[in-house]
Amino acid sequence: MGDRIGLVFVSHSELIARGLVDLAGQMAPNTSLVAAGGTDDGRIGTSFERVSAAIAEADAGAGAVVLCDLGSAILTAETALDFLDDDQRGRVRIVDAPLVEGGVAAAVAAEAGDDLETVVAAARTAGGDSAGVDDATAAVEGPGAEASDSGAAGAALSRTVTLVNADGLHARPAAELVKLAATFPQKVTVNGVDAKSLLAIMSLGLTKGSQLEIASTDPAAGDAVDAIAGLAASGFGEA
Repeated sequence: MGDRIGLVFVSHSELIARGLVDLAGQMAPNTSLVAAGGTDDGRIGTSFERVSAAIAEADAGAGAVVLCDLGSAILTAETALDFLDDDQRGRVRIVDAPLVEGGVAAAVAAEAGDDLETVVAAARTAGGDSAGVDDATAAVEGPGAEASDSGAAGAALSRTVTLVNADGLHARPAAELVKLAATFPQKVTVNGVDAKSLLAIMSLGLTKGSQLEIASTDPAAGDAVDAIAGLAASGFGEA
């Protein structure tokens, strides 16, 4: 995990923080995800000691992103950052983003091996911040599905796949799609949205039997389009 950005979830509730680690861990099993919820004596609140320990655990050298639920949690996290040495403080970021959506998006970006700024940008997209979205979500592609002539307008390449997953394109398969897309340098879309954006993919609300149109205007994106189409056709490992 040392080469990946770690994540810290700071909540006033220990159960919420632990639950977020469990949720994000389903999509980012190789990323350091650390809960820092509640007070030292188990009450609702935040703890400087817990947040400090969580940052130390999450940052194995690549850096860490800290997400918080309420205002005083941010204050606690900021105080913890003040006590870090200059070197570590430079690679730890507190991000103003929705705790659940931002945490999941950041976890997927971290799992893909993205750098600190890209993980931060991924978290911020959950709050409607489009700045850095192109940098944080700039690629998509893959093998194995039928070609489609009805691709997105102007698309140089297009494949159409029928979604076979019983529960549709829920969080886990959506995360697998985004992680695969992130391994390619070309820009790819799924039903018109950026294949590197977890929140955009999940917002499609695709159910079993829906059509996924994987497309790109980049002539060099053939391998990416084929790979993503192949993953979808396989049921993302669930079918």
